[in-house]
Amino acid sequence: MSKKSLLSPACVLAFGLAIPSILSFSIPGQRTHTTWTSASETTPVLVAAAADLQYAMDSLIHAFIQDNPGAAVQATYGSSGNFFAQITHGAPFDLFFSADMDYPRKLAEQKLALGPVRPYAVGQIVLWSKRLDPSQEKMNTLLNSAVGKIAMANPAHAPYGKRAQESLLYYKLYDRVRDRLILGENISQTAQYAASGAADIGIIALSLARSPAMQREGGKFWEIPAGSHQPMQQGCILLQHAKGNETARKFLDFMFKPRAVSILNDFGLDD
Repeated sequence: MSKKSLLSPACVLAFGLAIPSILSFSIPGQRTHTTWTSASETTPVLVAAAADLQYAMDSLIHAFIQDNPGAAVQATYGSSGNFFAQITHGAPFDLFFSADMDYPRKLAEQKLALGPVRPYAVGQIVLWSKRLDPSQEKMNTLLNSAVGKIAMANPAHAPYGKRAQESLLYYKLYDRVRDRLILGENISQTAQYAASGAADIGIIALSLARSPAMQREGGKFWEIPAGSHQPMQQGCILLQHAKGNETARKFLDFMFKPRAVSILNDFGLDD
């Protein structure tokens, strides 16, 4: 579940990259996906992306590379709060795609950005289970005798965890289930807990529930009403490390083009 470093030694050696500074910012639960062009001499774009974007961002990078064959992009996925802490301590990311608006706003306030925060999507949380159909009892599924452990992202640093906690409080279920909660470092790890059987049910992102990987698991999900929690508006920001990296600016602009918006919509991330 954890990575010793954000770039594996094999990846660094294979492409002749010297990025030692990023190695000290590893956080358990993070995952790095790299999409490189062959023989590219372009400075790579280093993206920090909230874990709910794990599959959508991979598709977005692929589409961007098709339109910009000379580009190189690397995305690392984890919790927005952990990324915020890393970036404030100097982690060399060019772009930050958060699962909320607050973390990128704080970075802008600290003069760590090259531009304003731009909202790029609205997320949604769902109940997901391989054992039960949450659409039958909806939130009361959590009280079903067949449910032992319940997976939820850690609300201390994961926006999806905060929204999940708000929904549990809204339905007056939090105190009744809190002893059975398993907290994931981010929403992707939370989904893994539910898919692996470590938890009987999970409160995960709709974008992950719609991913091919989760669909192959054969689980069922029910969308938790958005009125039970604060809005899941998600924002992105160009960081100081991107200064002089035109490809980073191009990738940010690409995120708001029809092709990218369509990909986000396909994963349940509304614009």
